[in-house]
Amino acid sequence: MTKRIVIIAGATGMVGKEILAGLLADDAVAEVHSLGRRAPATIHPKLKAHVVNFASLPVLPQADEVYLALGTTIKVAGSQQAFRAIDYDANLAVARAAQAAGVKKLGLVSAMGADASSRVFYNRVKGELENALEKMPFAGMVIARPSLLVGDREVLGQPVRRGEKLGFAISKLVGFLIPANYQPIAAAAVAKALLSAVPQAQGNTILLSADMH
Repeated sequence: MTKRIVIIAGATGMVGKEILAGLLADDAVAEVHSLGRRAPATIHPKLKAHVVNFASLPVLPQADEVYLALGTTIKVAGSQQAFRAIDYDANLAVARAAQAAGVKKLGLVSAMGADASSRVFYNRVKGELENALEKMPFAGMVIARPSLLVGDREVLGQPVRRGEKLGFAISKLVGFLIPANYQPIAAAAVAKALLSAVPQAQGNTILLSADMH
């Protein structure tokens, strides 16, 4: 069986780090090419780290799959324009470059509430990205829409989000009252769901948060 070659953008993020770990542990994967503004801390014989400018990507190596895990918040980015440059422009640029490199399967880390017609800027950008990707002729695409992500941001050098901590604490107390799609979900669970679904994807699939618990 021919081993897969995979591209991942955002491997230093909370979900991206878990996707990277899963790919490196997969015997069916021969190479992993990470794209980021900095290289992952992980060192592995399969991993080839590419420090890139997402506004001017180089030609990517031939590959079978791509995982898009780039994301930020408006607070961290500093403005709506800077947020959009990462969550929309950078992800879409990688998808286009990956398609040019022969990639047939794509996995995206999106968000619950993603909707191009939403009045909420964050949700609208997520929805616009989904719509743009769905128009591209990938053989298989899996869009993961997690709810509140749970993971250790401090280990990743990311600012701790008070809302996440508060939401997780509340869910532990009254989780049975919260619809499954809106309960906090571990970043590792999202990564596991994508890693399972993307290699065999045919057509477009959306994984809601409840599907990934």
